[in-house]
Amino acid sequence: MTPKLRLADGITLYIARHGETEANVEKRFQGHSLNTPLTRKGRAQAKEIARILKAHADPAKLDYVSSPMQRTCETIALVREHLGLDAERFSSDARIMEIDLGLWDGLTHAQARGLDPKLYDRRENNKWTVRAPGGENYADVGKRARLWLMGLTRDTFAVSHGAFIRIVRGLFEGLDGKQISDLDEPQGVVFRIRGTTVKRYDTS
Repeated sequence: MTPKLRLADGITLYIARHGETEANVEKRFQGHSLNTPLTRKGRAQAKEIARILKAHADPAKLDYVSSPMQRTCETIALVREHLGLDAERFSSDARIMEIDLGLWDGLTHAQARGLDPKLYDRRENNKWTVRAPGGENYADVGKRARLWLMGLTRDTFAVSHGAFIRIVRGLFEGLDGKQISDLDEPQGVVFRIRGTTVKRYDTS
């Protein structure tokens, strides 16, 4: 177990993954390059996220930040709309983008493995240090995540991506690379982080 990351005293972070996209349905890698719109289910998940925020936070007092990708910006705009806030009033930060999947971006898992089966299998067993070809590993993402997290000065709601949030959760829970890669990547839920504690909220 690695030392747990701690959020600054008095700061609460609420973070959610973007809603389901067409690429999610097609089970394609979706990193920095591929942009597909939210599905109907994804738009409904954004509404669920808004309900969760309204139940567990004061939405009017939060800073709102999104990864600059289409799927996250669409999600956070819908969340704000459902909260009765100006849909376009949020900032973006490239540090909370999804892991860069390089040459695998847009490919199915089978297609990516077909390019280099040995590399694919090595990464499946060690995502913390093994990079996708031309992309990042989990450690790279962890570095930029730490920089962003340690710079938070106000209660914040962020919309990011599956692997990014998986890594953030692992940093606060003190998990090792394998444990982090084994975490789920749910949509339509919100994770609240205070100190070193990660709590999951959903509407079910």
